[in-house]
Amino acid sequence: MAEGRPQKKRKLRGEALTIVPLYLFTLVFVAGPLVYMVVLSFLTRAETWGVVGEFTLENYADIFQPVYLQTFWESIKLAVISTVLIAAIGYPFGYFMAKLPPKWKKRAMLLLMIPFWTSSLIRLYGWIVIFRANGVLDTALMGLHITSEPLKLLYTYPAVVVGMVYALLPFMIFSVYSSAEKLDFSLVEAARDLGASPLRAFFTVSFKLTLPGLLSGVVLTFVPSMGLFFIADILGGNKVVLVGNLIQEQLLKTHNWPFAAALSVALLLLTTLILFLYRKVSGVKDLEGLV
Repeated sequence: MAEGRPQKKRKLRGEALTIVPLYLFTLVFVAGPLVYMVVLSFLTRAETWGVVGEFTLENYADIFQPVYLQTFWESIKLAVISTVLIAAIGYPFGYFMAKLPPKWKKRAMLLLMIPFWTSSLIRLYGWIVIFRANGVLDTALMGLHITSEPLKLLYTYPAVVVGMVYALLPFMIFSVYSSAEKLDFSLVEAARDLGASPLRAFFTVSFKLTLPGLLSGVVLTFVPSMGLFFIADILGGNKVVLVGNLIQEQLLKTHNWPFAAALSVALLLLTTLILFLYRKVSGVKDLEGLV
């Protein structure tokens, strides 16, 4: 017993030494910037540059101005539209990919991962080549006699939506795939044997069992789409302004750092609320069962 205690203490000491760097990293690079951002949001902007150490709530009060509320609304609306389209495309893709033979699963996953090897900015600039006047899309449509003149697709709202869907679609596919791969398809066959139609068997068995993957994909696509301002910059020009664009403008152009911090805190609270609702919904599903 006496010899086992020093070994146990050394083991605990070794585990503590491996955990300390993780805690230090979290405190310095995660908690530290968040605390700094929250504190900065309550300070006063200096007349020329920087901030003044005077407590104020005006930064948060300014968020409720109609122009800024409209920006938040546009960001939420774009996130909802993008997430719905991503779910409509990504769910069946991930579901049927899980049913492929192992060889084709690997090929499909490889094709989905290859774009991640290239910078997202470069891939988005490729859409400019497609959407611009007399570009690839215009040439194809006019060649098929579907349109008679170039379309003005670049720097429009639909172009931003396409960019959002393109950038975030793999996250939905992989989330649904990871859930559908664990699905026991014999349960679907059992439902069919008991008289359920293919559609009823899907919604009562397959869909409910893969719902956690769908919800995870919704979170992984909805939350980032609230702040991916560079997509709106590249494909939307100045016509589509998101909260991220507004924060960037306050930092780089007007140098109103406290207001930018207040906008960031508001966006953080909004995304935290979404994550909280996701945990509540997914927790209820896990506890009550999915069949």
